[in-house]
Amino acid sequence: MAAEPTAAPETEPTDDELIRSTLAGKTRAYDILIKRHSRKLHAMLMQVLNSEADAFDIAQEAFIKAFHSLRYFKGDSAFYTWLYTIALNQARNFMRKRKREGGTFSLDNDENGDPLEKDAQLADPAMEADPIRNARNAELRKKLAHAIGQLSPAHQEVVTLADIQGLSFPEIAKITNIPEGTLRSRLHYAHKQLQSLLSDER
Repeated sequence: MAAEPTAAPETEPTDDELIRSTLAGKTRAYDILIKRHSRKLHAMLMQVLNSEADAFDIAQEAFIKAFHSLRYFKGDSAFYTWLYTIALNQARNFMRKRKREGGTFSLDNDENGDPLEKDAQLADPAMEADPIRNARNAELRKKLAHAIGQLSPAHQEVVTLADIQGLSFPEIAKITNIPEGTLRSRLHYAHKQLQSLLSDER
């Protein structure tokens, strides 16, 4: 007796498929895009803004703006690259407004905790099994966050996108609208600055 054929596992829809479904009026498809990219987007904004509340607000604004502009998405880059561009521009505008109003900007803010530590703990739950390594890494992340906070906003931005988010230079160039050569130079300079700052803290 022949075995009954097993159903093929369902594959996750691609971003492009979800975009087409959204544009066809199936807004539930956009909810999937939000769930797929919200954590990484929020982590990036946490590094830039150093405020969980501000990062959440800017991420929501970015998703809303992307939804209303979705028909203009050409597909010549990945959706998340396009989304990051929108979110980063929103964050830049927010920081400029905050600076005009006399606010301060720092990646090292005890009130909100260490964003590097939060993101790393979320990414690696196994760290909880080794409290000694966890403590050491937490101290290193705290020092690194403090050092990054002493860089200029332009250098903080490229370190966040390249080193923390792990984006490629072509992706960062699309997001920031800055030439790859300039980004490479900024990252090189930022790394030298970080080395110097971290050496001073020993």
